[in-house]
Amino acid sequence: MNQMNFNEYKKIAEEHLLDYLPPVDERSITIYNAMKYSLEAGGKRLRPVLVLATCDFCGGDIKDALPYALAMEYIHTYSLIHDDLPCVDNDDLRRGKPTNHVMFGEAMATLAGDGLLNSAFEAMLSDIKNTENTDSLIRKIKAADAIGNAAGCLGMIAGQVADIEAEGKSISVEHLDYINKNKTGAIIRAAVQAGAYLGGADEDLFNDLTEYAEDLGLAFQIRDDILDITGTVEELGKNVGHDEETNKSTYPAIFGLEESEKRLEEVNNHALKVIEKYDNAEFYRELVEMMANRRK
Repeated sequence: MNQMNFNEYKKIAEEHLLDYLPPVDERSITIYNAMKYSLEAGGKRLRPVLVLATCDFCGGDIKDALPYALAMEYIHTYSLIHDDLPCVDNDDLRRGKPTNHVMFGEAMATLAGDGLLNSAFEAMLSDIKNTENTDSLIRKIKAADAIGNAAGCLGMIAGQVADIEAEGKSISVEHLDYINKNKTGAIIRAAVQAGAYLGGADEDLFNDLTEYAEDLGLAFQIRDDILDITGTVEELGKNVGHDEETNKSTYPAIFGLEESEKRLEEVNNHALKVIEKYDNAEFYRELVEMMANRRK
């Protein structure tokens, strides 16, 4: 089976980007505009691409995966809106554009994040509700469950809490890994797991893809930490040097840049080793290289 490349999956996700936003009454149209603003601001679309590509890789129909893929992007975008708020990271630039609270105010930005999170679960539950085939229904419930768990207090939110509370403190490597495996890695892992469930992966394939995704999520965050030091505002579309200014616990802060680069290479090599048995896993091999060398 020949899979599409990253940009082809990304194009599909972007074509359906607004499909699962609820119809909003004209009297509340500002919330729709605020959600739409951040969704359309751009981005890698890594998480929806992973859902679509993994469903495809496992033999499923990517049309069945669309509600779950877009749910992932809604959750990711909500997390960015809330991260940028003055009470959290206090950023005024995201993807080269003013952040949501700069455009719509703090209250509306908070509600836009809430609206996107809720819309994600509405999209998945609406699809589940209209599924009659029992096997397909079970796969979809498992996919939604994986996404819900990763977005919650045992996943992304747990990592965000630990990240905030670690600011200005000296923490262990194990603590730093806990933060990043949850804050960033949980959602990336869930995107792959959701796609594997929807595609009907067997247990061995599911476990290998999960292990790969855990490496990918960790590598993604290490690269982010490095780019906050070496990148530019023009490349990243957001302010740089923020981690140091806020005394964030990051890989470069603990290990230094050189050791962080080595750690990144080790994690990427392990990800490639996990999937080396699959001759048709070119998409995943290329993705490791793409994420390792990204400048934004």
